[in-house]
Amino acid sequence: MNLSTNYLGLKLKNPVIVGACNLSLDIAKAKELEEAGASAIVFKSLFEEQLNLEAAQLSDDLHQYDDRNAEMLNLFPNIEHSGPKAHLLALKELKENVSIPVIASLNCIYKESWEEYALHLADAGADALELNFYATITDADKDPHEIENMQIEVLKKIKDKVKIPVSVKLSPYYTNPLAFIKRLEEIGADGYVLFNRLFQPDIDVWEEALQMPYNLSKDGDNRLSLRYMGLLSGQVKGSLVANTGILKGTDVAASILAGADAVQVVSTLYKNGTSAINTILNELSDWMNKKGYSSIDDFKGKMSKSSLKQPYAYKRAQYVDFLMKASEFENHYPVK
Repeated sequence: MNLSTNYLGLKLKNPVIVGACNLSLDIAKAKELEEAGASAIVFKSLFEEQLNLEAAQLSDDLHQYDDRNAEMLNLFPNIEHSGPKAHLLALKELKENVSIPVIASLNCIYKESWEEYALHLADAGADALELNFYATITDADKDPHEIENMQIEVLKKIKDKVKIPVSVKLSPYYTNPLAFIKRLEEIGADGYVLFNRLFQPDIDVWEEALQMPYNLSKDGDNRLSLRYMGLLSGQVKGSLVANTGILKGTDVAASILAGADAVQVVSTLYKNGTSAINTILNELSDWMNKKGYSSIDDFKGKMSKSSLKQPYAYKRAQYVDFLMKASEFENHYPVK
């Protein structure tokens, strides 16, 4: 089977990309991922909040004895926080130890930081850049247009500065993601990763305390991404990547049928180990063989909105049709 595909202008040996996660920090583990069949690795995200927090903690540690003994003042001199430098060195080391493309992931707060860190990541040797765009809203007075305009400005500045491809990873919580993606397309985004899986807090009702559980994907979580792959396929120039809920080879096949160029996997690697990639690729190849497809291009976008003849494909009418077949659902899931 010819599983090769093109993402952001990068020729990939297959459509399975390792999404941003801690696994990429371990060189031995990264090599395992490559050997298992990963076609590219998105390096762990550089979070500006984390760097700021680490810098503040370091500053506290350096000055905890300042007021105790004047002779000790020079024992803890001010030094530049090494967080960004450490991240860039780790990125370079990964790039030197694998032969597949390495994509840098960036998540910042301020416009100036986006541009500065993007340049550093490009200079460190990243083959492409993935910008994480989302807003954690806690203020009802925050204007939604202001949020989108800031993100558009960030993309424009970065595209003007870096020479490597730039993709945008979005959350599904825009009022009209399609309209926002159209704006990103006008600026020159090279690809779209749909969707960012945001961490959500939980509450321990017995301890009455907030918790932050691991938010791993489960079967069926890919459906929202599937819908937008199908709507965008053939409508944008940029590459499309399905993210969240990609656990099996058939999940990859469904994403490509909808129009995805590639997929990103993370949760299945934590659940099943690095060999999960090999399993997914074998399942995809087996499905293609049974369907008579010899390459990814043979079926990419076959089930997208632009390829289907049904006038109501991907529209609300599908939901209405489902409601009209409620008896079938009740027969399949009888009330006990």
